[in-house]
Amino acid sequence: MKISHTTLKIRTNKELEILDLTEKVQSFVNQSGIKDGLVNIHSLHTTAVVFTQENEPLLWQDIKNYLNKIAPQETEYNHDDFKRRTVNMCDDECRNGHSHCKAMSLPSSVTLNLIGGKVQLGQWKRILFIELDRARERKVQVQVLGE
Repeated sequence: MKISHTTLKIRTNKELEILDLTEKVQSFVNQSGIKDGLVNIHSLHTTAVVFTQENEPLLWQDIKNYLNKIAPQETEYNHDDFKRRTVNMCDDECRNGHSHCKAMSLPSSVTLNLIGGKVQLGQWKRILFIELDRARERKVQVQVLGE
C-alpha cells in the first residue's frame, strides 16, 4: 500500500465563506499516482470544516442561513467570556463561540473512495470547505491511501 499526503493552505476572506476544494483534491490524487483506495480530507481547525454537498449558490445561502439559526452570533456564549475563560487563548482572541457551535453540525473530515484514479463523487457532489469564523489562513490536510 502507498500513502501520500499534502497540506493545502487556504486564505479565507470572511465568515461563512464556502470554497470548493474538489479540483485541488483531485489534482493531488493525480500527482500521488494512487489509483484505487481512499482519500481523506481533514480540516486542522475547530472553526473551519470540510463536507460534501452541491456547489450551488442558492443552496450555499440556505446552508449559511441554517448555521446562523442554530448558532447565532448575537447569543451569549461562555467561550466568549474572557474574564472567566483561562485556556486556549491567543493574543488576537475574538468572540467566536458561535463559530465553534456551528462546527458541531458539520464534519471536520471526509473520506471518499478512490477508483481508477478518480475521487468518487455523485453527479453534483463536491468537496467543500467552510470558514465559520473570521478571515485568516487555514490548513486542510489531504491523505491518499491505496495502490
